[in-house]
Amino acid sequence: MQEFKANAAFRPGGPLEPFSFDPGPLDPEEVEIKVTHCGLCHSDLSMLDNEWGMSAYPFVPGHEAVGTIVAMGDQAKGLKIGQTVGVGWSASSCLRCPECLSGHQNLCQFGHGTIVGRYGGFADRLRVQWPWARPLPEALDHATTGPLLCGGVTVFTPFLEYDVSPTARVGIIGIGGLGHMALQFANKWGCEVHAFTTSDNKEAEARRLGAHFVHNTKRDGALKGIARSLDLILSTVNVPLDTPALLETLAPLGRLHVVGVILKPMKVPAFGLIAGQKSVTGSPVGSPTAMDRMLAFSARHSVAPVVEYFPMSKVNDAFERLRSGKAHYRIVLINDFDKSRTMTESRAEEQPEAALTA
Repeated sequence: MQEFKANAAFRPGGPLEPFSFDPGPLDPEEVEIKVTHCGLCHSDLSMLDNEWGMSAYPFVPGHEAVGTIVAMGDQAKGLKIGQTVGVGWSASSCLRCPECLSGHQNLCQFGHGTIVGRYGGFADRLRVQWPWARPLPEALDHATTGPLLCGGVTVFTPFLEYDVSPTARVGIIGIGGLGHMALQFANKWGCEVHAFTTSDNKEAEARRLGAHFVHNTKRDGALKGIARSLDLILSTVNVPLDTPALLETLAPLGRLHVVGVILKPMKVPAFGLIAGQKSVTGSPVGSPTAMDRMLAFSARHSVAPVVEYFPMSKVNDAFERLRSGKAHYRIVLINDFDKSRTMTESRAEEQPEAALTA
């Protein structure tokens, strides 16, 4: 019997505890990955709390995993043992439906998320279907790559899907876990970049990340000054939007695109769309090809998330930092399962964080 070591929560919102499980036989289309790093995404927190009503317990989070392939099913293609790969939100797709056959595997209705009904990457090993284990460019720092595999491709995909021009004027709502990567992508794409924030103290960093203009939306008249000027607004936040006001900032044929999960219904005025032939759209993470193109673009243009590191044995501390809103901007966990010998020792023995984050 093979045993994987992991960190799992046993109830909604509960603490993560050491957890072991037998993964069973390796599926013919799967690869097994020895995890070295795994990003902590806000979606992990939403799933931990069962905010979306689709979590199963024991719940092992982690869907921004980086590691090396240690085993392959006999039908896995295009990969090899020892190769460094990354895994994002998706762990499998059917490969036969119209969406899969047209290159939109991320929209497969028969697909499975890495942490939806499966054990995720906060573990020493992870298994996924071969198309979803993407080889990493050597030029990328693999210790910081994890957040690109979910958040990164989420904000990159709209640039691909909608053929955004390098001369486009693009607004990014939110300078956080998603937004700080979106600013970099938009800038390196060649766009005129507008950052939307509610904090004056983020202006300098927004400009450093690629914004040419920064607008504090709490100020009266902040949006009126850019009326009918933006070609694309990308919303990365999970709080309600002033959709009518945002539509006013769009140029004719402009698009408001939502990637942040807003649980409350959006109020979209019909005239706000009709006048100017504007659109409100949304998208999930990207296809395997989109992931490859995003990773290559990131390597070529030195796009990288801003990260903090925690050892996996301190996963609850990492969750608390994320929940408190103090993460700057993403958290990456470093696999230290070999150093965490038992539940008692893991809790009692302090692991020097500096040694793991250097």
